[in-house]
Amino acid sequence: MEPIMIEEAQAWYQDADPVHDFEHVLRVYRMAERLAQAEGADLTIVRAAAWLHDACGSAPGEANNLRAEHHLASAEFAGQVLVEKGWPPEQIAAVQHCIRSHRFRDQSETPVSIEAKVLFDADKLDILGAIGAARTIAYAALEGEPPYAEPSETFLKTGQIEPGEPYSSYHEFLFKLQHVKSRLLTESGKKLAEARHAYMIDFYEQLNAEAHGRR
Repeated sequence: MEPIMIEEAQAWYQDADPVHDFEHVLRVYRMAERLAQAEGADLTIVRAAAWLHDACGSAPGEANNLRAEHHLASAEFAGQVLVEKGWPPEQIAAVQHCIRSHRFRDQSETPVSIEAKVLFDADKLDILGAIGAARTIAYAALEGEPPYAEPSETFLKTGQIEPGEPYSSYHEFLFKLQHVKSRLLTESGKKLAEARHAYMIDFYEQLNAEAHGRR
């Protein structure tokens, strides 16, 4: 049963965009280790899941449906990798469960094991705080969208943009980021999320105020 080496993991993300690149994976890996140790999770499972969670389908230029299902593609890829490394079926299944259940949107599988909860929280903590703000603006730029645009009343009420309305990083904050803290699953993750959430709120309040010339 061979472990995944950092050089091997890095190779899987060579074509990744700046939002889902190896730096993101490395941050998730480090945070997942920290949470796993605090929560008593199996480090072997957590480490493998962290290295593999975005390994397939999240690169730029992928079709939208493939990006939306990258957790499923990455779980399948993880199975292939770990079989070749001689992992037993039950441990492969545990890693695959972590990966399949790590998405925030359109979650097809709920994190049940402590290892899956640890990966979910580690991944979500990376979209909060200073890193989260930077990643969200970078993703908007990749999609040709601005850092800030005034959200329509329709968006504020329903989360759906009107025809021609930009989907700025501020839209993503309103739709998703401000709700992430309440979705975390581990006590350790929830504690770490408090400061990151507070920073995120302050950042987008400042962005809104600057966009309107109030500060």
